[in-house]
Amino acid sequence: MDLKLQGKKALVAASSQGLGKAVAAQLAKEGAHVMITSRDELKLQAVQEEFRKQYGVEVNYYRADITRPEDIKQLMKHTSETLGGIDILVNNAGGPPGGTFESFTDEDWEKAFQLNLLSYVRLIREALPELKKNGGRIINIASSSIKQPIPGLLLSNTFRLGIVGMTKTLSQELAPYNILINTVAPGRIATDRVDYLDQHHADLQNISKEEVAEKAKSMIPLRRYGTPEEFANVVTFLASAASSYVTGSSILVDGGMVKAL
Repeated sequence: MDLKLQGKKALVAASSQGLGKAVAAQLAKEGAHVMITSRDELKLQAVQEEFRKQYGVEVNYYRADITRPEDIKQLMKHTSETLGGIDILVNNAGGPPGGTFESFTDEDWEKAFQLNLLSYVRLIREALPELKKNGGRIINIASSSIKQPIPGLLLSNTFRLGIVGMTKTLSQELAPYNILINTVAPGRIATDRVDYLDQHHADLQNISKEEVAEKAKSMIPLRRYGTPEEFANVVTFLASAASSYVTGSSILVDGGMVKAL
């Protein structure tokens, strides 16, 4: 299947590691011109060099903190000028810390809101002028908690659902411009974030991280964690011309873990 991504211009947020990096790699391998971004310039440089050597593709990078409005404005300006526009926006952000309701302060709630919801709002707002020119794709990366809350991840459970509500509403507002927007929700994908969560749950239960991982895998029908590449394949499909009749949807990539309908 020809995904018709050759020459498309894509911005992938939080893409120096984990899911964002895997998505950027897949889009670049399909021929898209990709801008990667994160707060760590050294990591961005390393990813740029890795992609060049491992895949034979070039990506551009721009250091930005997506919790800062001015950084987002400059990121969009640089992306548009460097790539010649924007066709695809992939919103992504690291997850907030784990904890219980009584352990979180107002500052914790505010930080999670800024990182996991308001950053997506701002990225979309700044990208819209370019996306409206010729249509495009917006993919919002969330979490399987949009279907089934994850114990101990109250902040994530709360703000990831906000992404779903925004996505569904914008699918109607943006349809006249041929802008398709969807949410993709990873389950347990083998990334540093999941490794952190396994360690967090291990500490709470006073057991080993390996025990936590094995228990989690036993609850997944496929009996394993997914790979970042498997997740990236779904996002890449939604970013492509092949997904021309999919908008406003929330798609789980979880190996069947979530039992909700």
